[in-house]
Parts: sequence; C-alpha cells; structure tokens
Amino acid sequence: MRLHRLAIGLAVLMISTSAAAQEWIDYTSREDRFSVNFPSAPTIREFTYTSWREIKLPARTYSVERGAEKYSVTVVDYTGAERTHTERAKNCEVGAQNLCAGNGTVAQGVGGWKYDVLGAADHATQEILQRGAKVTYFAWTNINRINGREIHLTNADQSRTFVDIHVHENRLYIFEATVPARSAEPLLFEQSPQFLDADGRSVRYADNYLNLFPPPKREGQGAQAP
Repeated sequence: MRLHRLAIGLAVLMISTSAAAQEWIDYTSREDRFSVNFPSAPTIREFTYTSWREIKLPARTYSVERGAEKYSVTVVDYTGAERTHTERAKNCEVGAQNLCAGNGTVAQGVGGWKYDVLGAADHATQEILQRGAKVTYFAWTNINRINGREIHLTNADQSRTFVDIHVHENRLYIFEATVPARSAEPLLFEQSPQFLDADGRSVRYADNYLNLFPPPKREGQGAQAP
C-alpha cells in the first residue's frame, strides 16, 4: 500500500513538473544573440550603461515577473567601445586623466577600450556585490565553454538571487533570477541560456572561450569560429 501511494505521489509530481515546464517559453533575441527560457514573453527596456572606464554604452534588459519570482537578461553592447574610446580621446579635455588622454594602443586613450572590454565582467560583478546581499556562492562557470562567473545571493527578505555573467563577442550578458525564500532553485531558467551567432545558431566551442582572444574551434567544425 505504501509503495502504491509513493507511485501515485511520484506520478502527480511528474505531471505537475511537466505542466509547469509547458508554461515556459524558449525566448530568442536575434538582435542580442541569445536564447533563454522565460515564464512568458519578456518586457524589453532600453537604457544607457556606464562602463568601468566611464563610457556610455547601449543596453537592454529583458525581464519577466511571475508572482514573487523575477527573471531578467541584461545585454550591454561593447561592440562600439573601440569607436567610442577613439572619439573620446580626440576630444579629451586639457589636463584630463588617463581614462581618455593619450594615444596608447593598449591601456589608455585610444587603446583604453581593450581594458574596458576585458574588465566588463568584473565591473558587472562588482555592481552585483555592492547590493549588500549575502554571497553564498561565487565561482567560475561556463555556458558551452564560454567563460563566466556564477553568483548566488541571499537578500534581506531571505529571497535568493542567482546570477550568471558572461562576455561573448564583445557583448556583456547578465542572467539573473530571484525566487522567494525556501523556493526551489530556478533551474528552468539557469540551465537554458545559449549564445547565438549572426545566423541565429547556438554556439558551442571545443575549448574554453575568452573574449578578445582568438576563439577556439567550434565543436564539429574544422575552421575557426567566426
């Protein structure tokens, strides 16, 4: 009898989980080159993001709220960072500090964009950590071998926030989910992100990918990833 009740309970759980999963959608942004599972179609907000080296960049947040749960993907477009740093160096005020002054090709002035892009994930991480929530997990992670950071936070109201931060092809991605206290980890969201190429195909590398370094081959391809 106990085994019979257990079997019924497992069947109900499987049906409930399946029904919950069916409510979610596989959302794709060809413009920002990612896909992710959301509970419903997101609201999209455009805004201006200030980088570590203090330039202004275009950004979007895709967000969904379902009751007390919150899900979002923020994408910051660093693809124009070189151009923006070059223009700033041309118009740098007399006596300005090395954020914009100089003609260096690596660290400052015209070349400051490289440090800005290389520091994008750390800058985003710092902003997350400055919220004041308790950090319960902080580690290296990857999505299809695209390197990143994974952060778990417990907030003042005991809700929990799960964050993944990655940079791919000069775009910064922040995947973030917040769930109420004692709720299950939001695995449908966390395990779903994919990065896309210009043709909308999911990208997976044969070795670790580091932004601004030569990309490894893609799995199943003999040529370098574009």
